[in-house]
Amino acid sequence: MQRRLAFRLVIWLGWAMGGPTAGAGATDVVTGTVPAPDGVAIAYTVRGEGATTLVFVHGWCCDQTYWDHQVRHFCPRCRVVTLDLAGHGRSGQERSVYTMAAFAQDVAAVVTGLELRQVVLVGHSLGGLVIVEAARLMPDRIIGLVPADSLQNVERRVAPEQAAIYLRPLETDFAQSAQAFVRQNMFVPASDSALVDRIAADMAQGPPEVGRAVLREVFLYSVLPALAAVRVPLRCINSDRYPTDVAAARRHLPTFDAVLTPGVGHFNMIEDPVAFNRLLENFLGELPAGGTGGDR
Repeated sequence: MQRRLAFRLVIWLGWAMGGPTAGAGATDVVTGTVPAPDGVAIAYTVRGEGATTLVFVHGWCCDQTYWDHQVRHFCPRCRVVTLDLAGHGRSGQERSVYTMAAFAQDVAAVVTGLELRQVVLVGHSLGGLVIVEAARLMPDRIIGLVPADSLQNVERRVAPEQAAIYLRPLETDFAQSAQAFVRQNMFVPASDSALVDRIAADMAQGPPEVGRAVLREVFLYSVLPALAAVRVPLRCINSDRYPTDVAAARRHLPTFDAVLTPGVGHFNMIEDPVAFNRLLENFLGELPAGGTGGDR
């Protein structure tokens, strides 16, 4: 638990929950919560200003602090919003059923609650599925979607009985099994060992009942209906640890695109933030609204 708190200390120092609070000067930080439709409080942080807003959505058993490299890079030139999905980080944990649709409503609650427009949603892993689902809820507000190390094989199916087998170790010892799952599946041999230790320990400290429920939803959820409904540019920024089946995705969304950050694992926005940020800047610059207007 101490490592988990230390990992977040820099970002969360000074947080005051229960309503928006702000800092001062050029680095203003506004934090607060908005209620999701089921009443769960969804925590958010806003930094920077600009016509375009980047909204970052984290992955399974993570939280908004995993986007720290992107926050520092982009907030000087545009508005940056990070949030915690229900059951994660500073958001409420009293949700009875964790579904992709409910997570999408978490994102929509923040976007609409802050009255954001000209929004680019960026979602890592689970968050990539969430943002595609969320785009259907507010098509007039979204101008682009960037799944990060997500949507590698949109046609893959996991049968319920197979999902139960995958989840069984997490039922008996969540912390130990989660650590093993993260270490075995989310990094490459060249990954920094200290980063591997830190992320594996952090993710294993999440609420077991939430972690199991969310992973079950990931296994059983199909992104295809939401993907087919996308009407804005979508480009994945994926690592090359696992192949991305672009042809399969284009059978459902002909404009689907993907670029790679080679030589890194699942957390490519942390392992190689320079490459990730450059690829995100490229995408923003190609949007009709001109994105952030930064150099590419």
